[in-house]
Amino acid sequence: MKLLNVKTVRFAQVVEKCGQPQVYTLWQKPAQDRHFQSQIKNNRVMTIQKSDGGTEFGIVGFKERKGANYLVFAKSLKRFENKRIVGVNWNLVKSR
Repeated sequence: MKLLNVKTVRFAQVVEKCGQPQVYTLWQKPAQDRHFQSQIKNNRVMTIQKSDGGTEFGIVGFKERKGANYLVFAKSLKRFENKRIVGVNWNLVKSR
């Protein structure tokens, strides 16, 4: 089985470049959440999901998944598009 050649980047590097993220809780359908839609358009949303092995990783953008968490960053994540964000450290995430 051939693995896809996906570039990875450390979560700490993303935080360093794009600011400390905040967890975003969806209280309504994403399409109806105007603030969230604006964050998606500005490339500020990261989806955190669990891999088959149980470790967490992030991807830039909104991917609706069961059990996923969403982080919103102060700056655009565009430079990290199409990369797998590894080493998710919840200590680097703002608590409200």
